[in-house]
Amino acid sequence: MSKFFCDADCELDYRKIRELNIGLIKMPYTVDGEQALFDCGETTDFKGFFDKMRAGAQVKTQALNEFDYIQYFEPIFAAGEDVIYVSFSHKMSGTFLSLDKALQELKEKYPDRKCTIIDTESISMGAGIIVYYAAKLHNEGATDEQVAEFVESFKKRTVVYFTVDDLVYLKRGGRLSALKAGMGQLLGIKPILSIRDGKLTDVATVKGRKKALHTIIDYMEQSGIDKDYPIILLNADCKDDRDYIADLIKEKFSEAKIVDYEVGPVIGCHCGPDTIGIVYVSK
Repeated sequence: MSKFFCDADCELDYRKIRELNIGLIKMPYTVDGEQALFDCGETTDFKGFFDKMRAGAQVKTQALNEFDYIQYFEPIFAAGEDVIYVSFSHKMSGTFLSLDKALQELKEKYPDRKCTIIDTESISMGAGIIVYYAAKLHNEGATDEQVAEFVESFKKRTVVYFTVDDLVYLKRGGRLSALKAGMGQLLGIKPILSIRDGKLTDVATVKGRKKALHTIIDYMEQSGIDKDYPIILLNADCKDDRDYIADLIKEKFSEAKIVDYEVGPVIGCHCGPDTIGIVYVSK
């Protein structure tokens, strides 16, 4: 038997995590030097976090250390079970170096136990939708190998697009140069970004917020959506823009089911308030 784990960077709602009996690895962040752990919404003040960002609070994320991972996994190994962990993209964080060290230590102590780690090569609900269906498969009795095969196939069809309102947060995170950020702000340029091959990718730049939202819908039409799965709409405390793009989705994909999620503080540290994202499964 194995215990299924995910991390809070997948942003799957805590109620779904509890319903599927998933072990949650909470991810750390700080606001003005005060550390917190994101628990996928159970105790999270989403609006309060983004209000603090707008007011100039210093926010940042942190990697877990080796001891943190041991605390999550050792009780499972000690109970005679294996671990299967469907994670956010390994290319986006140094935290997985600590995970490797923790597993090396645990392997020496529990040589008969196994930890299967599967990289979704995505983040936020791009990883979350994969975690959700992988956990359902696991609960239905699939082996760890079968779950891994599913993830490797399903992640190729999972598409993420998002746009930010203020480029300063991408600049702070080192994902945009100061010159590009300054020029972009001056000219009203809005980037459209995606997650490809496990990394943040700049897909296009357009002028104006509404144009960015329409362009994302155009990309969805071009790739085609699989209507057996929901369209996940993410927003970082920007309900009006959420409603605007939801109406665009309904016009183009009348049969699609829209599921709303709020961007959490760990992802929010990097993209900032007023970010809009869409996750869907392509044909």
